[in-house]
Amino acid sequence: MKTYDYIIVGGGSSGCIVASRLVREQGARVLLLEAGSGRYDPVLKMPAGYMKFLASDTYLTLHQTEPQPQLNGRGVIVPQARVLGGGSTVNAMVYMRGHEQDYADWNTAVQRSDIDWSFAALLPHFKATEDNDHLGAPFHGVGGPMKVSHLGHFSPLSRAYVKTMQALGIAYTPDFNTGNPYGVGFMQHTIDWQTRKRCSVVDAFITPLKDDSRLTVATEASVSEVLFEGDRAVGVAYVQKGETKQARAGQEVILAAGAYQTPKILMLSGIGPQEELAAWDIPLRHSLPGVGRNLQDHYEVPVVASTNGAFGYYGQDKGWPMIKAGLQYLLFKSGPVTTTGVETCAFFNPHDLSATPTIQMFCVPTIYLDRDVMGTDPGNGVTVNSLLLRPKATGRVTLRDRNPLSLPRIDTQIFGHPDDLSTTISGLRFARKVIASLPIQAMVDREIFPGEDISSDQQIADHCKRMVKTGYHPVGTCRMGHDHDPLAVLHADLRVRGVQGLRVVDASMMPNIISGNTNAAVMAVAHRAADLIMGKESHHQNISSQGIVA
Repeated sequence: MKTYDYIIVGGGSSGCIVASRLVREQGARVLLLEAGSGRYDPVLKMPAGYMKFLASDTYLTLHQTEPQPQLNGRGVIVPQARVLGGGSTVNAMVYMRGHEQDYADWNTAVQRSDIDWSFAALLPHFKATEDNDHLGAPFHGVGGPMKVSHLGHFSPLSRAYVKTMQALGIAYTPDFNTGNPYGVGFMQHTIDWQTRKRCSVVDAFITPLKDDSRLTVATEASVSEVLFEGDRAVGVAYVQKGETKQARAGQEVILAAGAYQTPKILMLSGIGPQEELAAWDIPLRHSLPGVGRNLQDHYEVPVVASTNGAFGYYGQDKGWPMIKAGLQYLLFKSGPVTTTGVETCAFFNPHDLSATPTIQMFCVPTIYLDRDVMGTDPGNGVTVNSLLLRPKATGRVTLRDRNPLSLPRIDTQIFGHPDDLSTTISGLRFARKVIASLPIQAMVDREIFPGEDISSDQQIADHCKRMVKTGYHPVGTCRMGHDHDPLAVLHADLRVRGVQGLRVVDASMMPNIISGNTNAAVMAVAHRAADLIMGKESHHQNISSQGIVA
């Protein structure tokens, strides 16, 4: 059995950052285990390339969730990245930090004065990971490993959407990442502005260490359990290409496998709800009822319309348009290949435009529906998605059986709270107003979904239940919390309660979901986690959302 200082389970955004910092700054010997492949199609490096793989299981595990009674028995598909780099290798590359209140709620959850999880406390970690193409102090980093930029191309529909939202009273914002995302604007993405290629955590943090013998990366390696001596985690057992292996950790085992897999690994290791482990005859090591609970995600519902012209990207991936766009990209690093296809969004509250946003609304310049939602053919059109920022219902991840290679059961509880459906309906009604307002109205031919004959709350609710899809942001299943919280899995320093030498550093740790795409927050948490692990928690100056040194 090989021995390392640290074993990190999961080679996604959080795992790669923690591994890199432990090797670089502490000189530690690190084993990074990733269940997916270490190889991927070069097309994924192109900003538009991820769209070719959205509906396939090439680099994704497509979880079929449990049937939801509140969705009339429908169980949605929720993907999880299965490749080195995790979501940063396959996602839409949006760089979004969320609202400062989200992080204030983390502080409320942990009730600790010595470990600060506020937006101001995390801001130095956001900045340390970032190299922004045009934004700098006080909110952005310059010279960090992760390249962040605006896209190299915007469609006429995206531009019209931004102007329409302003006409409807939603102000333009040049930067969503100051801790108060409000208004409409163009999103930043993890794309290198010089090469116009995706910048994944592998590019930013792992590739520079490819010749460093202190880092061992093992792919296609599925962890079956954490190994213990007494109450201390001392290693892991894993399966790689059919062979069962073990590795030992002299310092810590660090779980970074994501909101679905991290709780599964804990439960297979005897840490979790007592009744769940007993159901599968798994010996109880430590009872933590919160393992797998508190699942949160963003959920979105579309308004879809056809357009009276080719204002978006339909047909750009076939024939001569594809060849032309490909040549333009290869020769000049410009054109449609330099966009992710999701270029703009708006944050607002449809009930009160001056209030804290409850909806993140995306404009997709084509007819776009998720793989488990059918009903119309692709074509020239626009899709306006209303994404619920703070769902009140929480779901759960449980075991399917005790086979470590089985997928977990995922109960999303989408619209499990009536306010979630009510807020989504309000967002959808606003989306209909958007496509019926100038200047975007002049481009629209007709509404396809929900359809002009759908108008009552009950009809729209039925549409929401039929069409709702994941926003690809699962979090919260091993949440941190205070000592009297019965569902807290982690201490404020991300250590697993009741055992030693075991920590969780991925999106599972979030007590509540942030208001926006989650990858940037996961990277900042991982950067902070490395400080906690190395015992070098930084004492940075706090900067408020107004840029004032506090």
